[in-house]
Amino acid sequence: MRSLKFLSVALAFGALPLTATAQQPTVLSEVVDKIVAQERAEVQLLRQYSPLVETYIQYLRPDKQLGAVPDGDKYFLGRAELAKGVELEPLNREAGMKQKIFGGLGEFFSTEFVPAGFLQMIYLDTNGFDRQHYKIEYVRREFLGEVRCLVFEVDPLPKAGKRRFVGRIWVEDRDYHIVRFNGAYGEASPASYYFNFDSWRMNVGANLWVPASVYIEDGSVHDAKARNLGFKAFRAQTRLWGYHVGQVRAEQELSKVFVEAPSPVKDQTEADSDYSPVQAERAWDRRAEDNVADRLERQGLLAPAGEVDKVLETVVDNLETTNDLDIEPEVRCRVLMTSTLESFTIGHTIVLSRGLIDVLPDEASLAAILAHELGHIVLGHRMDTQFAFPNRLRFDEKETFRHFEFARSAEEEQAAKQKGLELLKNSPYQEQSGNAQLFLQALKDRSKEIPNLISPHLGDKVPTSWIVAAAAYPAAKPADAKANPANVIAALPIGGRIKVDPWNDQLRMLKSKPVGALAEDEKRPFQITPFAFYLTRQESSSSTETPSGVSAELDADARP
Repeated sequence: MRSLKFLSVALAFGALPLTATAQQPTVLSEVVDKIVAQERAEVQLLRQYSPLVETYIQYLRPDKQLGAVPDGDKYFLGRAELAKGVELEPLNREAGMKQKIFGGLGEFFSTEFVPAGFLQMIYLDTNGFDRQHYKIEYVRREFLGEVRCLVFEVDPLPKAGKRRFVGRIWVEDRDYHIVRFNGAYGEASPASYYFNFDSWRMNVGANLWVPASVYIEDGSVHDAKARNLGFKAFRAQTRLWGYHVGQVRAEQELSKVFVEAPSPVKDQTEADSDYSPVQAERAWDRRAEDNVADRLERQGLLAPAGEVDKVLETVVDNLETTNDLDIEPEVRCRVLMTSTLESFTIGHTIVLSRGLIDVLPDEASLAAILAHELGHIVLGHRMDTQFAFPNRLRFDEKETFRHFEFARSAEEEQAAKQKGLELLKNSPYQEQSGNAQLFLQALKDRSKEIPNLISPHLGDKVPTSWIVAAAAYPAAKPADAKANPANVIAALPIGGRIKVDPWNDQLRMLKSKPVGALAEDEKRPFQITPFAFYLTRQESSSSTETPSGVSAELDADARP
């Protein structure tokens, strides 16, 4: 007997304290030397990796109600070749950003970007960060999540050369890795037109920090002079992941211990042990499905099975239970790693993109998307089973989106729309279907301004065409409308739900504290917002002690 399970929106997040490190330097010059040496080692270490890199840009225009709203966008997905510097191999069909020189006055008043310019922001200085070219001044100590950091102001010395970093760095005080830097490349001058950025690194192992995310913001929607000259203010995000995903999975599988009995137990009967033609067909379909999922996961495009999949499968199970469905083989859920908003099915596997899950405001909206995809499965809309042959999966990574395409015909989409609405009507989410309608309507209204965000890599666009009239569902109104209309959120900003481990691609639901009522200009549906990571160390033992001698001594040095 199946039972309904509902998801909890508010999840507690327990913080782990830190240990102090013995025998740390207490002289400013020694600390700076360690930071410089560690950053040099970091640059060399990164040369062995080839992570996936995604950059998404939104132009902005002024809006009386929301302050600023999207006014066009750009998108790039590629594989970094860090051994060659900041070179990128594009994966998406159209890179969306033309290959022109990044930065400088000529590009500031241009609407074109080069992806490698954004990738460069994972490095403090590609020409070398040292005391011969920089003035480095201690500011204070500060915690970024659980990680205690030393904060420094960084400015290039006279005649240090162009494209030197200007800004602030955060250095964890145990091994002196730079874990965050905020500023720009170029001279510290109001006339500088280099983009401002905030670059973050994450700890993924003992003494191993890797670039994870970069937030970029430049221009103001209120600067009429710049707009008249043709420059649009913009915000952008660059995300990196898949540093070690293929190797991690192989190591885990090879490390499993298998015990084989000398005389395996064998059933004495042969009853019900053979496959019927129908069962063989299902097994063949499942093989093709598994082969595709495995290939996408090894490339870093599909997240490994984990916590977020269970959340999606809970909603699917509720839809199946209330509609008295018994689907074989069972329906599974997976997450595409990209920010683009898309959903599709691979056989009996429902795939939602990370970006889509990020912007969904609640469980009812998630159920609406999943019900549509479940409709495809219930109606028997199959995938191409040629991928049951492993040789059909042997193609260059650059050809992935050409070989894999799971978009449906117009007839199949229309049938799935009707079936999805039927599944929702019989589900416990029917009374909150107004929330889903608000989300789909907001996406439809915003679609012209974010064409690249809603352009799918592998499947279909989110089906906004199946918004139903309120008359069809008398109870279809926002759940929070009666309590406080100001609390109704049609869609979340990008990155509102999921946290990504850049090393092994594991996904986790964000566990942030509620922020109370939102002002209208704080809702920012489908928009880019700054990153604010709660940094942690990948270690088991820790303790909360007072700042060690290095911080206390540097504080003393900073006082007049």
